[in-house]
Order: sequence, then structure tokens, then C-alpha cells
Amino acid sequence: MKKKVALVSTGGTIEKTYNELSGLLDNEVAVLDVMLSQLQLTSLHLERIRLMNKDSLDMSADDHLLIASTSLKLAEEYDGVVVVHGTDRLAETGEKILEIKTTPDSPIVLTGAMRPFELKSTDALQNLTESFLAVQLLDPGVYVAMHNNVLKFPGVVKDKKRGTFIKT
Repeated sequence: MKKKVALVSTGGTIEKTYNELSGLLDNEVAVLDVMLSQLQLTSLHLERIRLMNKDSLDMSADDHLLIASTSLKLAEEYDGVVVVHGTDRLAETGEKILEIKTTPDSPIVLTGAMRPFELKSTDALQNLTESFLAVQLLDPGVYVAMHNNVLKFPGVVKDKKRGTFIKT
């Protein structure tokens, strides 16, 4: 039986593309569909929810609240929720979810990337794949899945020197 998983996209580095006109990496075109087409997700019934497409540094408190409340609502309806999020403020969203509800009805797994999918040496596809496996195996709670590691909130922070998340 396939697990029903909601995939919430919010933007972040994982979805950045190169803008030839500005010479910058921007959140203008979603590349999540390209990543999904490269994966074999035979055990999942996936529903994609495009919530926003922002760099997390540009997110407001209202954005974090929207992501948190949407994730919690989806956790009531699905076997799990994966949230693709920018890494700079991912921990704020994880903590906001717990602030609203200490234990969601199903696992909520946040993930992102330190390097955009478009780059040759990206961690994007690995992290997305790991989040899909994690959401099927974890108990209800809020987690981050990246770099071959799953950490449970609260107390998850980005270690900028190591370029990954750690538990404090």
C-alpha cells in the first residue's frame, strides 16, 4: 500500500536557478519537478503543494507561520509531509511547527540544500531522496533530513562552518 505524502515547496537554494540576465541564482523557476522525475517513488502517492518560492532569508514571520500551519494541517490528512525549505531559516520553521503543536499527527520532514540542484556538485537530490525515505519510517514529530542524517526538533540548528545541521 502506497503512503500518501504531501510535498510542500517553499523555495530555497535547492530550487534556485541561474538567471542569465542578472547573473544571479534566483528563486524564479521551480526545478523540483525535474528532481522528482529522476526518482523512483513507487511506494509513495505524492501530492505537491506549491506554497511559495522564496529564499529563506527573505521569509517573514508570517511566512514561517504559513509553512508551519500548512504542514500541520497536511499532517492530519497525509501519512507524512516533506517540506522543501531554504536552509538559512529552516530551523525557525521547524521550531514554529512545534510551537503550534508539540506532536504533529504524522511526521513532518524539512529538507533543503546547501548547493542548488543546477550545480554539478549539489546535495539537492540526495537530501530530497533521504527526506522521502525518512518520512515513511519516522514516528510523528518534526525533523530535518539532510546529508545522510535525520535530526529531531527541538534544538536543531544550522552549523554554517560545517555546512550542515546539528543538534544542540
